[in-house]
Amino acid sequence: MLHIFCPHCGELRSEEEFHASGQAHIARPLDPNSCTDEEWGTYMFFRDNLRGIHHELWDHVAGCRQYFNVTRNTETYEILETYKIGEQPKVTARENTPATSAAVNERGENV
Repeated sequence: MLHIFCPHCGELRSEEEFHASGQAHIARPLDPNSCTDEEWGTYMFFRDNLRGIHHELWDHVAGCRQYFNVTRNTETYEILETYKIGEQPKVTARENTPATSAAVNERGENV
């Protein structure tokens, strides 16, 4: 079971209180009416499915009901950090590098 730090509540909670909502940092088209069907379909349905470090959007459904971002290793399920929407991640994806284990504090940050 995962333990997730909510950056809004400031508490470490069980994953049962949260819902994963897909990939983080997806920019909505500024003018959806000017998008082609292919551009809109790409925005709506195509997401990265990387092995390793991945940024995800989560919702604290059984708590504050706020959305936030999580940086998670998809190979080990390890949560490396949590941060509010609009903030930038401290941990970035490292393509083509093997997953490594890192120590995480009670706030879900690397130590």
